[in-house]
Amino acid sequence: MKKKLLALFLTVSMLSVIVIGCSGASDSDKSAETDTSKTDTEPTELKNVTLNEVAHSIFYAPMYVAIENGYFEEEGIRLTLVTGFGADKTMTAVLSGEADIGFMGSEASIYTYNEGATDYVVNFAQLTQRAGNFLVAREDVKDFKWEDLKGKDVLGGRKGV
Repeated sequence: MKKKLLALFLTVSMLSVIVIGCSGASDSDKSAETDTSKTDTEPTELKNVTLNEVAHSIFYAPMYVAIENGYFEEEGIRLTLVTGFGADKTMTAVLSGEADIGFMGSEASIYTYNEGATDYVVNFAQLTQRAGNFLVAREDVKDFKWEDLKGKDVLGGRKGV
């Protein structure tokens, strides 16, 4: 239970740092609205932030809990969550200004940088500590070893994987 609470806390903290870091370079400051329903101890102005996630995943559960429980609003953030359905689409959303933050693996930013982009994104945070990938088979495989995959057809999770 302590690990789950720590993961939730770290997720909320990470996103708060991201928003603060983006606030100086974003045009979304103009779209912030005043929320008069807050008390004197809570932020009165919510910062609009669009987060584009590469895929809706159980591995982002701490973030979804934070969104549903209103933790971002408590920190002055009005978060809009969009699912990009692929790192290429998430990267495009960030580069075009359609999204302020993109949750994706580092490969998309590496590809963009290697293609010579002058306004490339920088990876600076980690949401999960381990890859959420898994392998399934039609039949039970006793004493599986990765070498067992040689010569087999493997279907990836999505195109390009």
